[in-house]
Amino acid sequence: MAQVRRMDCYVEAKSSADKFFDAYKTKPHLMPRMSNQLITDVKLLQGDWDSVGSVRLWHYTLQGKSVTMKEMIEKIDDTNRTIVYKVLGGDCMEFYNSWNPILNVTQMGDGCLVKCTMEFEKKNDDAPDLAMYTDFFTILVKNVDAFLLKN
Repeated sequence: MAQVRRMDCYVEAKSSADKFFDAYKTKPHLMPRMSNQLITDVKLLQGDWDSVGSVRLWHYTLQGKSVTMKEMIEKIDDTNRTIVYKVLGGDCMEFYNSWNPILNVTQMGDGCLVKCTMEFEKKNDDAPDLAMYTDFFTILVKNVDAFLLKN
């Protein structure tokens, strides 16, 4: 029987926590502009951009390969600046039965600490951990932060 695993990634950013959280919550359609070397496109499939139940299809580059991810927003907690997603499909689900990324942004001095928790269940023991996504997430946070600081 497979077990749910958990992996955390922490990245410091110079933008305020509110500004950074707002970018992920209300502006995902701008991610191809904020991080164009990683995110090539995002399409809204259901709902709107920033509400629970919304479904989006992401096209992005991971380790030099073009891949897709279909995700749904499961929960938004504005007070704690947390968004819980559920991955519904895409290339990224080849090795996993389930995958739930959780974004949390905490104010830290003038900037913030961005945490991505990845809860996932492998299809089998040979499936890789999601370690390649920690590098992806780190670059994405740095790119979004740079964009927010300029605009």
